[in-house]
Amino acid sequence: MKSKAYIGIRKWLLNPVTFFFRIHGHDQENEPREEDGPYIICSNHISNADPIFLCAVTSEQQPHFMAKKELFKVPILNKIVKALGAYPVDRKGADVGAIRKTIKMLGEGKCIGIFPQGHRFKGVYPRDTEVKSGLGMIAVKAEANILPCYIKMKKRKWALFRRVDVYIGKPIKFEELKYDPEASGEYLRISNYVFDRICTIGDSVDAENGKQ
Repeated sequence: MKSKAYIGIRKWLLNPVTFFFRIHGHDQENEPREEDGPYIICSNHISNADPIFLCAVTSEQQPHFMAKKELFKVPILNKIVKALGAYPVDRKGADVGAIRKTIKMLGEGKCIGIFPQGHRFKGVYPRDTEVKSGLGMIAVKAEANILPCYIKMKKRKWALFRRVDVYIGKPIKFEELKYDPEASGEYLRISNYVFDRICTIGDSVDAENGKQ
């Protein structure tokens, strides 16, 4: 489900964005088609530009990402951010309203982007970071499928003109998460399960390239 504004902006900006950011997509055949229904796209989180990288390599659906509410108060930028499908979140605390909106959007057939780590980790091996339970909660409440992706760049730090590779993994069906409503800590377990899949993609890529 893509808005006309998003389709137009993506059409005009895709080539210059992929050129200047040197974005390379891999295994794009794994991306679910629109008829497959909505899903949550997840990846490791390195830079503020990560949503751009994910949007550049996916084309079947429009990922909607949370963005800090301050951006929606900036003239002109406000309109651009909204056109791209972003929606505000208060990052100072647990924004229940934003979480409810996310679940509602998934129910309406929209694709949502979530970073399991919760915030950026520059220059850090992903498996050495902790994840948040938010992804698990949203996936359960919306009974959503998940698309794991891995963002790779030199030294795990972004820089203009530094190559960015985005690997798209096999979709994770909601049933595969095996949610047990009677067990404790299920939201965090599910978040960790998804993030392990993301890191496994990265480990496989590093092994193929002879890197640790």
